Amino acid sequence: MKLNSENIAFIFPGQGSQIVGMGYDLANQFEVCRDIFNQADEILGFEFSKILWEGPSEALNDTVNTQPALFVHSYAALRLFENEFPDIKPTYIAGHSLGEISALVAAGAITFENGLKLVRKRGELMKDAGEKSPGGMAAVLGMDVNILEDICFQASDETGRVQIANDNCPGQIVISGDQSALERAIELAKTKGARKIRPLAVSIAAHSTLMNIAQLDFKNAIESIDKFKDVDVPVISNVTAMPMTHSGDLKLDLVAQLTSRVRWTESIKYIYSNGVSTFIEIGSGNVLTGLLKRINEDCNGYAFGTLDTIEAFRREMDVSTEM
Repeated sequence: MKLNSENIAFIFPGQGSQIVGMGYDLANQFEVCRDIFNQADEILGFEFSKILWEGPSEALNDTVNTQPALFVHSYAALRLFENEFPDIKPTYIAGHSLGEISALVAAGAITFENGLKLVRKRGELMKDAGEKSPGGMAAVLGMDVNILEDICFQASDETGRVQIANDNCPGQIVISGDQSALERAIELAKTKGARKIRPLAVSIAAHSTLMNIAQLDFKNAIESIDKFKDVDVPVISNVTAMPMTHSGDLKLDLVAQLTSRVRWTESIKYIYSNGVSTFIEIGSGNVLTGLLKRINEDCNGYAFGTLDTIEAFRREMDVSTEM
């Protein structure tokens, strides 16, 4: 199939797609990517790229570093994509959780520098919130989202709340909240037939009410950005799974998503319902590409973030061009 701007969406990964060594092959091979990593080091004021390329994994997995690491890798891959395939433009852009900031830069709402500062601040505030209001998260497999939502409601009381944090695809949902409520929800989910439940090795209850204390400072950080622009290509909201183009809506969504569910299943379904069936995951890994078929079997996904995936995409484009 020949790719064109009428049936393409760009998607950007969130936390969980990081791996030590990420982006090194791009920086080593392509000057445009190397420049991005150098810029990131200059903006942050230290050799941040070493954390991506050399680790240790404990440092990379610290959310203060994870979030900007994924953002920088995504932007480097995006710039390479734009250089190599200038005629391929997206109809929609979406990012999973912190990937929404990558999406905003791709859409032209904010600059790379402002996006990097913002995502670094987001990581710092979320880590601080996790230390002040510790909680937990768990992945629940093989359960309907509506049933799990009811379980979360039953498990929440005056001692704590738990809620759906990520609706990644049918049968793969992450819940988040106070540890006591989370444990009650896990036990209820087991009795209701969840196929598998895996507590996540985190102390931060992302996308839950425990992130409330981070919202005001993050809102102030967003408001301090100069020239936050409207966009021409719609960015799909994590909070509503609907398109946004106005800068005011984009700002509000970034703040709201700290405590709200990432509606990824609904986001992909919305994009597909508007005639887009091809998705290009730009950045580290292929987690989002792997979710596509589980959301809609008619969706096609391509990862673009390592030399191997880039070469595979080039081959696909060569075949498409010959058809």
